[in-house]
Amino acid sequence: MAASDFKPSPFLEPGAAASIGSLAILHLKRDQLIPVVLKSTADDGYAEGAVTNTRFGSFPHSTLKDVPWGTQVRASKVDTGSRGRGGAKRKIDDTEPKEAIQAGTGFVHLLPPTPESWTISLPHRTQVVYTPDASYILQRLQVRPGQTIIEAGAGSGSFTHASARAVFNGYPSQASSEPSLKKRRYGRVCSFEYHEPRAIGLQDEVRAHGLNDLVRVTHRDVYTDGFLLDEQDPKDKSPKADAIFLDLPAPWMALKNLTRQRLPARTAKIVANSASSDSADINAPSETETPSEEPTEPFISPLNPNVPVHLCTFSPCIEQVTATVAALRRLGWTEIQMVEVMQKRIDVRRERVGLHEEGLRGVNATAATVDEAVNRLREVEGRFKEWHEAVKEADVVAEANGQPKPR
Repeated sequence: MAASDFKPSPFLEPGAAASIGSLAILHLKRDQLIPVVLKSTADDGYAEGAVTNTRFGSFPHSTLKDVPWGTQVRASKVDTGSRGRGGAKRKIDDTEPKEAIQAGTGFVHLLPPTPESWTISLPHRTQVVYTPDASYILQRLQVRPGQTIIEAGAGSGSFTHASARAVFNGYPSQASSEPSLKKRRYGRVCSFEYHEPRAIGLQDEVRAHGLNDLVRVTHRDVYTDGFLLDEQDPKDKSPKADAIFLDLPAPWMALKNLTRQRLPARTAKIVANSASSDSADINAPSETETPSEEPTEPFISPLNPNVPVHLCTFSPCIEQVTATVAALRRLGWTEIQMVEVMQKRIDVRRERVGLHEEGLRGVNATAATVDEAVNRLREVEGRFKEWHEAVKEADVVAEANGQPKPR
């Protein structure tokens, strides 16, 4: 890729404002975000050019480009009259969009794409790993810039984007243009997906989001084929992973491929069957076992040989957990822990508080400060004092006129 053609990922370097051709997030409300690729020309027949329609109004892309991130953008009135036009007139209108007219109501906030906002707005191909889980997993895996992480079961790509940001330490394709005395290690995410359409969809998203320098998507069954990369040079086959995340239905079946040395065939078989043979002796001979030929090619480990490797599996059922823990123990993994992450959302609401707001609808009519409470008490005491003095004066006047005291 030529230096002039290189475009940084909007997830990593979004810039100060939205630009044509980049991904932007339209924030309608807290749990409703819309991803939009800004376009300069119309593709749906609006006179104003490309338009995104939402429940809060229509937003021509001409009103979104070059707008600083975080800006509140008002909806616009759009002219749909050009939808039925054809021929040369239609082509002229497409190249010369009309200026958008601001509507009276409706707005969105324009946000840069982040792994958090993408998790909420992405097209769901599978269940996703949400931000509370992803942040905790990356912290426990001790993922740092410049490291390599293996992800198996990529699915919709939520954790893929979070991992790419965590390991980002520059773009490898731009390495030649960066003078450096010390060799720089660039972060990588080696993502594996068994379902081919999902793998293709994720690869397209990675390319569109400018992350193809950091993320490598491979269509493979890691249970049987392992985690090595499809490279011609044997030296480049190993990812040399510093961290591993397995979001698989049966993660124990993939653990036999995450070792530093080749496992005997009997050991690999017992580990793969951990769910049904939890108490099996790894050294006990099997009566039904048939001798198998050992592979002749040299063993290549997918793990980094120079540092301790951290591994996390993501399982919803306790039966999966027990089978995975059994396999981990047999393979020599240490410091095994099970953690359940519970998220609790706390709503923060704006509320008008104060005694001066008393009588208004939806207002908390209590003292906002101690001084306001003291002043209100003094005001109440002053009113009582005035009332008692008025009663006393009325009694004196009545007594002077020979009239009964008013009560």
